[in-house]
Amino acid sequence: MNKEKLETISNLFEGKEIRSVWNSEKGDYYYSVVDVISALTDNNYDKSRNYWKWLKGKLNDEGSQLVSITNQLKMKAKDGKNYLTDTLDTKGIFRLIESIPSKHAEPFKLWLANLGSERIDEVFDPEIAIKKAINYYRKRGYSESWIEARLKGILNRNKLTDIWQEGGISKDYEYGILTNEIYKEWSGMKASEYKEFKGLHKESLRDNMSDIEVVLTDLGEIATRELAKEHKPFGLEQNKEIAKRGGKIAKITKDSLEKELGRNVVTKNNNLNYKYIEDNKKIENK
Repeated sequence: MNKEKLETISNLFEGKEIRSVWNSEKGDYYYSVVDVISALTDNNYDKSRNYWKWLKGKLNDEGSQLVSITNQLKMKAKDGKNYLTDTLDTKGIFRLIESIPSKHAEPFKLWLANLGSERIDEVFDPEIAIKKAINYYRKRGYSESWIEARLKGILNRNKLTDIWQEGGISKDYEYGILTNEIYKEWSGMKASEYKEFKGLHKESLRDNMSDIEVVLTDLGEIATRELAKEHKPFGLEQNKEIAKRGGKIAKITKDSLEKELGRNVVTKNNNLNYKYIEDNKKIENK
């Protein structure tokens, strides 16, 4: 299993985030042990991590092999960075559940079994995953035209990263730098600044864009891809120049549209149905 290129998959169990990665060779998930413990015990991350430290010692004293079959894999944390995380496959997680007294044990087992079968179905029939994505966006009120543009954008993004890879780009931070060059050129903001502008924390930026913003983002990436195919840049610096040129093409389109409309098309609007409240304000309200 290639531990460096595993994508962190996030699912929710009763509002609790359960991070995992998919091992295509084994056809199984590897789940974050601490996330599972948090869901079973209703503890926060720090308390769940301490619980896992205690439980590992207890299991070792009992002669259990559960700790020995854990794998440390890089998973994306809330700060956007990847950290080595203790993980177990589905069978291991079922064994873990038996070691933790919890009222959530049986519901979690059912959730886990259903999640695994859904993923296996998606591997053999990718259309299932596509339909799930479409239904996800429909339930949240997105228009059909927005959904179509979003799905096309995902496909175009994958084509761009393939071209970047051919041009010597291999590290996560390099993809981030190039993406930011495109964003900065057409919107005037890096992706993180754009999210802050829209009042987002960890939510997807593109899922909170208007249809015009999605199209401009796609245009910048498509233009970058085509320029890279034509000029064949290699390495980060050469690809940065191409990314800027691609973003500039999207900016020309944006500026022209804004002139005709008489208003900005980059807005603070998002698709959240709630607003964040700072912790100190929560305390004050209490």
